[in-house]
Amino acid sequence: MSLITIIVCAFVVGYMFIALESVTKINKAAIAVLMCVVCWTLLACGYEGLNLPDFMLNEAIEKNLGEAGTTLFFLMGAMTIVEIVDQHGGFNWVRGALASKTKRSLLWKIAFMTAILSAVLDNLTTAIVMIMILRKLVQDPKDRIWYAVCVIIAANAGGAFSPIGDVTTIMLWNGKMITALGVISEIIVPSFIAFIVPTAVMQMHLKGALPEVKPGKHEAEISHITRNERVMIFCLGVGGLCFVPVFHTLTELPAFMGILGVLGILWCVTEIIYRKKSEHDPMAKRVTRMLSRIDLSTIMFFLGILMAVAVLSEIGVLTSIGKWLDMTIGNDYLVTGAIGILSSIVDNVPLVAGAMKMYVINASPNLAVDGIFWQLLAYCAGVGGSMLIIGSAAGVVVMGLERISFGWYMRNVTWIAFVGYVAGILCYWLEKTYIF
Repeated sequence: MSLITIIVCAFVVGYMFIALESVTKINKAAIAVLMCVVCWTLLACGYEGLNLPDFMLNEAIEKNLGEAGTTLFFLMGAMTIVEIVDQHGGFNWVRGALASKTKRSLLWKIAFMTAILSAVLDNLTTAIVMIMILRKLVQDPKDRIWYAVCVIIAANAGGAFSPIGDVTTIMLWNGKMITALGVISEIIVPSFIAFIVPTAVMQMHLKGALPEVKPGKHEAEISHITRNERVMIFCLGVGGLCFVPVFHTLTELPAFMGILGVLGILWCVTEIIYRKKSEHDPMAKRVTRMLSRIDLSTIMFFLGILMAVAVLSEIGVLTSIGKWLDMTIGNDYLVTGAIGILSSIVDNVPLVAGAMKMYVINASPNLAVDGIFWQLLAYCAGVGGSMLIIGSAAGVVVMGLERISFGWYMRNVTWIAFVGYVAGILCYWLEKTYIF
């Protein structure tokens, strides 16, 4: 058995354990990190016999770690900024904006609000925020399950048209496969179609008026900051996230530098706000405390996956798969469409990481920056995850919060999400054929 075969087998076995996390009860981050180390160790033991021209092991590790680091630092900075805004009550206004008289009108408000927030934040954070708000607005569990499904679909669709809305679009943006203006202008309409169509179907399950809910007192008021300070933190955090693509375009610096800049500003502002409070005062929501709330297991998962995929790239496996797809399928819509469907079964991060390594930028018009392949990959990998409840981070977290079963979702929602997914691809084809 050749070394390449052994490395591929190690990756496949590791990937199977990641996919079966709910069965094995072993955190997927642990498997991803171990898989990364095993694959690189196998390569280190026998790369001299693989006939890889100009291959230097340490240089390869440093190069791929640098590429992965741009995504990881971006995620850590963005997660911290969102945590700061949330802890200071920055998202409390969303509840007031969603006030509705009928169940159907609330569904549509939920759909559009979720998609817009997901484009600015990320689908995971947006899903958590929206479910917490829904629990205060909708008391009937039978109704709330449909609102929760709407949150999953809209969160994934909203993140697909924004360079900072999903891990996969962040990866493609950092890799210079897409630009902020290109993905927003050409993917926004297909993404909206991808959740508008399912929402139109799901509203048939909701009828009648909503019981009036009295607005509650803002939870963030217990932090002893003024309303103006809360608004300032919200504007700096969310406004800063929106400014990052502009910063990247103007300076050509990596996007994570813009994120770190926003974090630094927020950090200084909150330190000034709490300058008269003790370091250990529980009412002082300092950034040093927010940093401890970052989900480091998620960061380690992404690190392990990205570095493991890098091994497959270094030994030429991904390039070979890309050539095989071109020869057997040869249609960008079918290739990316299949990747999207596959992303509902397995994690979309390694799928996109693999696709980025399979193809060379500018190798053809469709593979140019903002080419059809890369834009469709951003759309399909993001929206495709909605077809199964385990297909996205938003789906997994809502599944846990609302106790939605895999079987119920597959019977009642999978076909609805698939219709929206295909409608979005068709919309994109019409755009590229008759408009752009």
